[in-house]
Amino acid sequence: MRAARGGLVPARLGVGDVLRTGLGGLRTRPARAALSALGVAIGIATMVAVVGISSSGREDLLRRLDRLGTNLLTVAPGDTLFGGRAELPETAPEMVARIGPVTAVGATGATGATARRTDRVPREVTQGIAVQAASVGLLGTLDVGMADGRWLDAGTGRYPGVVLGAEAARRLGLDRPGERVWIGGRWFTVLGVLRPAELAPEIDRSALVGWDAARRHLGFGGHPTTIYSRSADGAVGDVRAVLARTADPEHPEQVRVSRPSDALAAKAAASGAFTGVLLGLGAVALLVGGVGVANTMVVSVLERRREIGLRRSLGATRGQVRTQFLTESLLLSGGGGAAGVLLGAAVTVVYALVRGWPPVVPGWALGGALAATLAIGAAAGLYPAMRAARLSPTVALATV
Repeated sequence: MRAARGGLVPARLGVGDVLRTGLGGLRTRPARAALSALGVAIGIATMVAVVGISSSGREDLLRRLDRLGTNLLTVAPGDTLFGGRAELPETAPEMVARIGPVTAVGATGATGATARRTDRVPREVTQGIAVQAASVGLLGTLDVGMADGRWLDAGTGRYPGVVLGAEAARRLGLDRPGERVWIGGRWFTVLGVLRPAELAPEIDRSALVGWDAARRHLGFGGHPTTIYSRSADGAVGDVRAVLARTADPEHPEQVRVSRPSDALAAKAAASGAFTGVLLGLGAVALLVGGVGVANTMVVSVLERRREIGLRRSLGATRGQVRTQFLTESLLLSGGGGAAGVLLGAAVTVVYALVRGWPPVVPGWALGGALAATLAIGAAAGLYPAMRAARLSPTVALATV
C-alpha cells in the first residue's frame, strides 16, 4: 500500500512482479505442475506433428509433380456401344503426334503373351507381368531412365529382345542385361531394366518388346492399348480436348483420355482430409491437458487459502490475486505448449527424414499451437483465479 491524499492506494504490480509471483506458486509444487504441463505438451505436440508430417508429405508430392510434370496425357480404348472392348486404330499414335502442341508420343500394346523365368514354369504362373509391345519413343515420353542396359531402338525392336519394368525385373529375379526370359514360347534376351515409372506404374509391371518383334513373334495385331503424349504446359487443356477425336475420328466416344498426375494431386488432397481427423484427436488431447491445468489450479487455490488470506490482509486487491493465479495458469500451460511445439517439430523432422521427405513445419501451425495453449491456459485458470479473488481475508485465515 502507498499513502495518497484522501487515503491509502494499493501499489501496482509490475510485469516482473507478476511473473515472479506466478513462478513462485509453480515452484512450490513442481511435480504437480510438471504433470499438468505434460498433458498440454502432449496435445500440442500431437497437433504440430500431424500438421508437420502432413505438410511434409504434401510438399514431397508437389515436388514429385513438379519433377515429373503434369503435361503427360494418356489415351486408352473404352467400351463399345454394346459393352465390348473397343480398339484404337493402328495409326492412332501417328495421328496424335500430328497435334501441334504435342512434343512426344509413345505407345504400348497388349500382346496377351506371358513372361516366365524359364520354360519349366507353368504357363498359368504369370506373376502379374504383362507382355506389351512398346514404341521406340515410349522411354522419352515417360521420361523414365534406365537402371541398367539399353532401351529398344529401330534395330533391336525387330528381334526377340525385352526391356523389363522395375517391378517385373524384381518378380523374375533379373537385374542385369544378357539373361533370358521365356516369352510366348521362345527365349527373349533382356536388353535392359527400367527405373520406376511413377506416372505410369503399369510400365513397372511389364515386359516390353519391340513393336515389330511383337508382330513377328507374338502375334500382336498392331492396335495400341495405351498412348502416352507430352505437350506444352500451357496447351494441356487444349490437347486433352482434341485427343479423343484425333486418336479415333470415327468413334471418339469410345476413347478414354486421362492425366496420370491427377492421381498424385488427388493423393495430396486426400492426405489433407485425413489430417483434419488427426487434428481432431490432437484437439481432444489438448482439451484433456487443459482440464488437467484447471484441476491443478483449483486444488492450488484450496491449498493456498492461508496465503491468499495473508496477501489480502496485507493490502493485495482482488484484481492482484486474480492476476496472480491467472498468470500461474498461463505460465503452466505456456511452458507445456512450448515443450509440445519443440517435441512436435522434432517428431516431424525425424519422420520426414526417415521417409526421405523435405521437413516442413508451417509457421502458422507453430503460432496457432502457442495461441491455442494460451487460450487453454486462460480458460483453465479463469475460474480458479476468480474463486481465489472472492475469498475474504478473514474467512481464508479462519478456515486454515
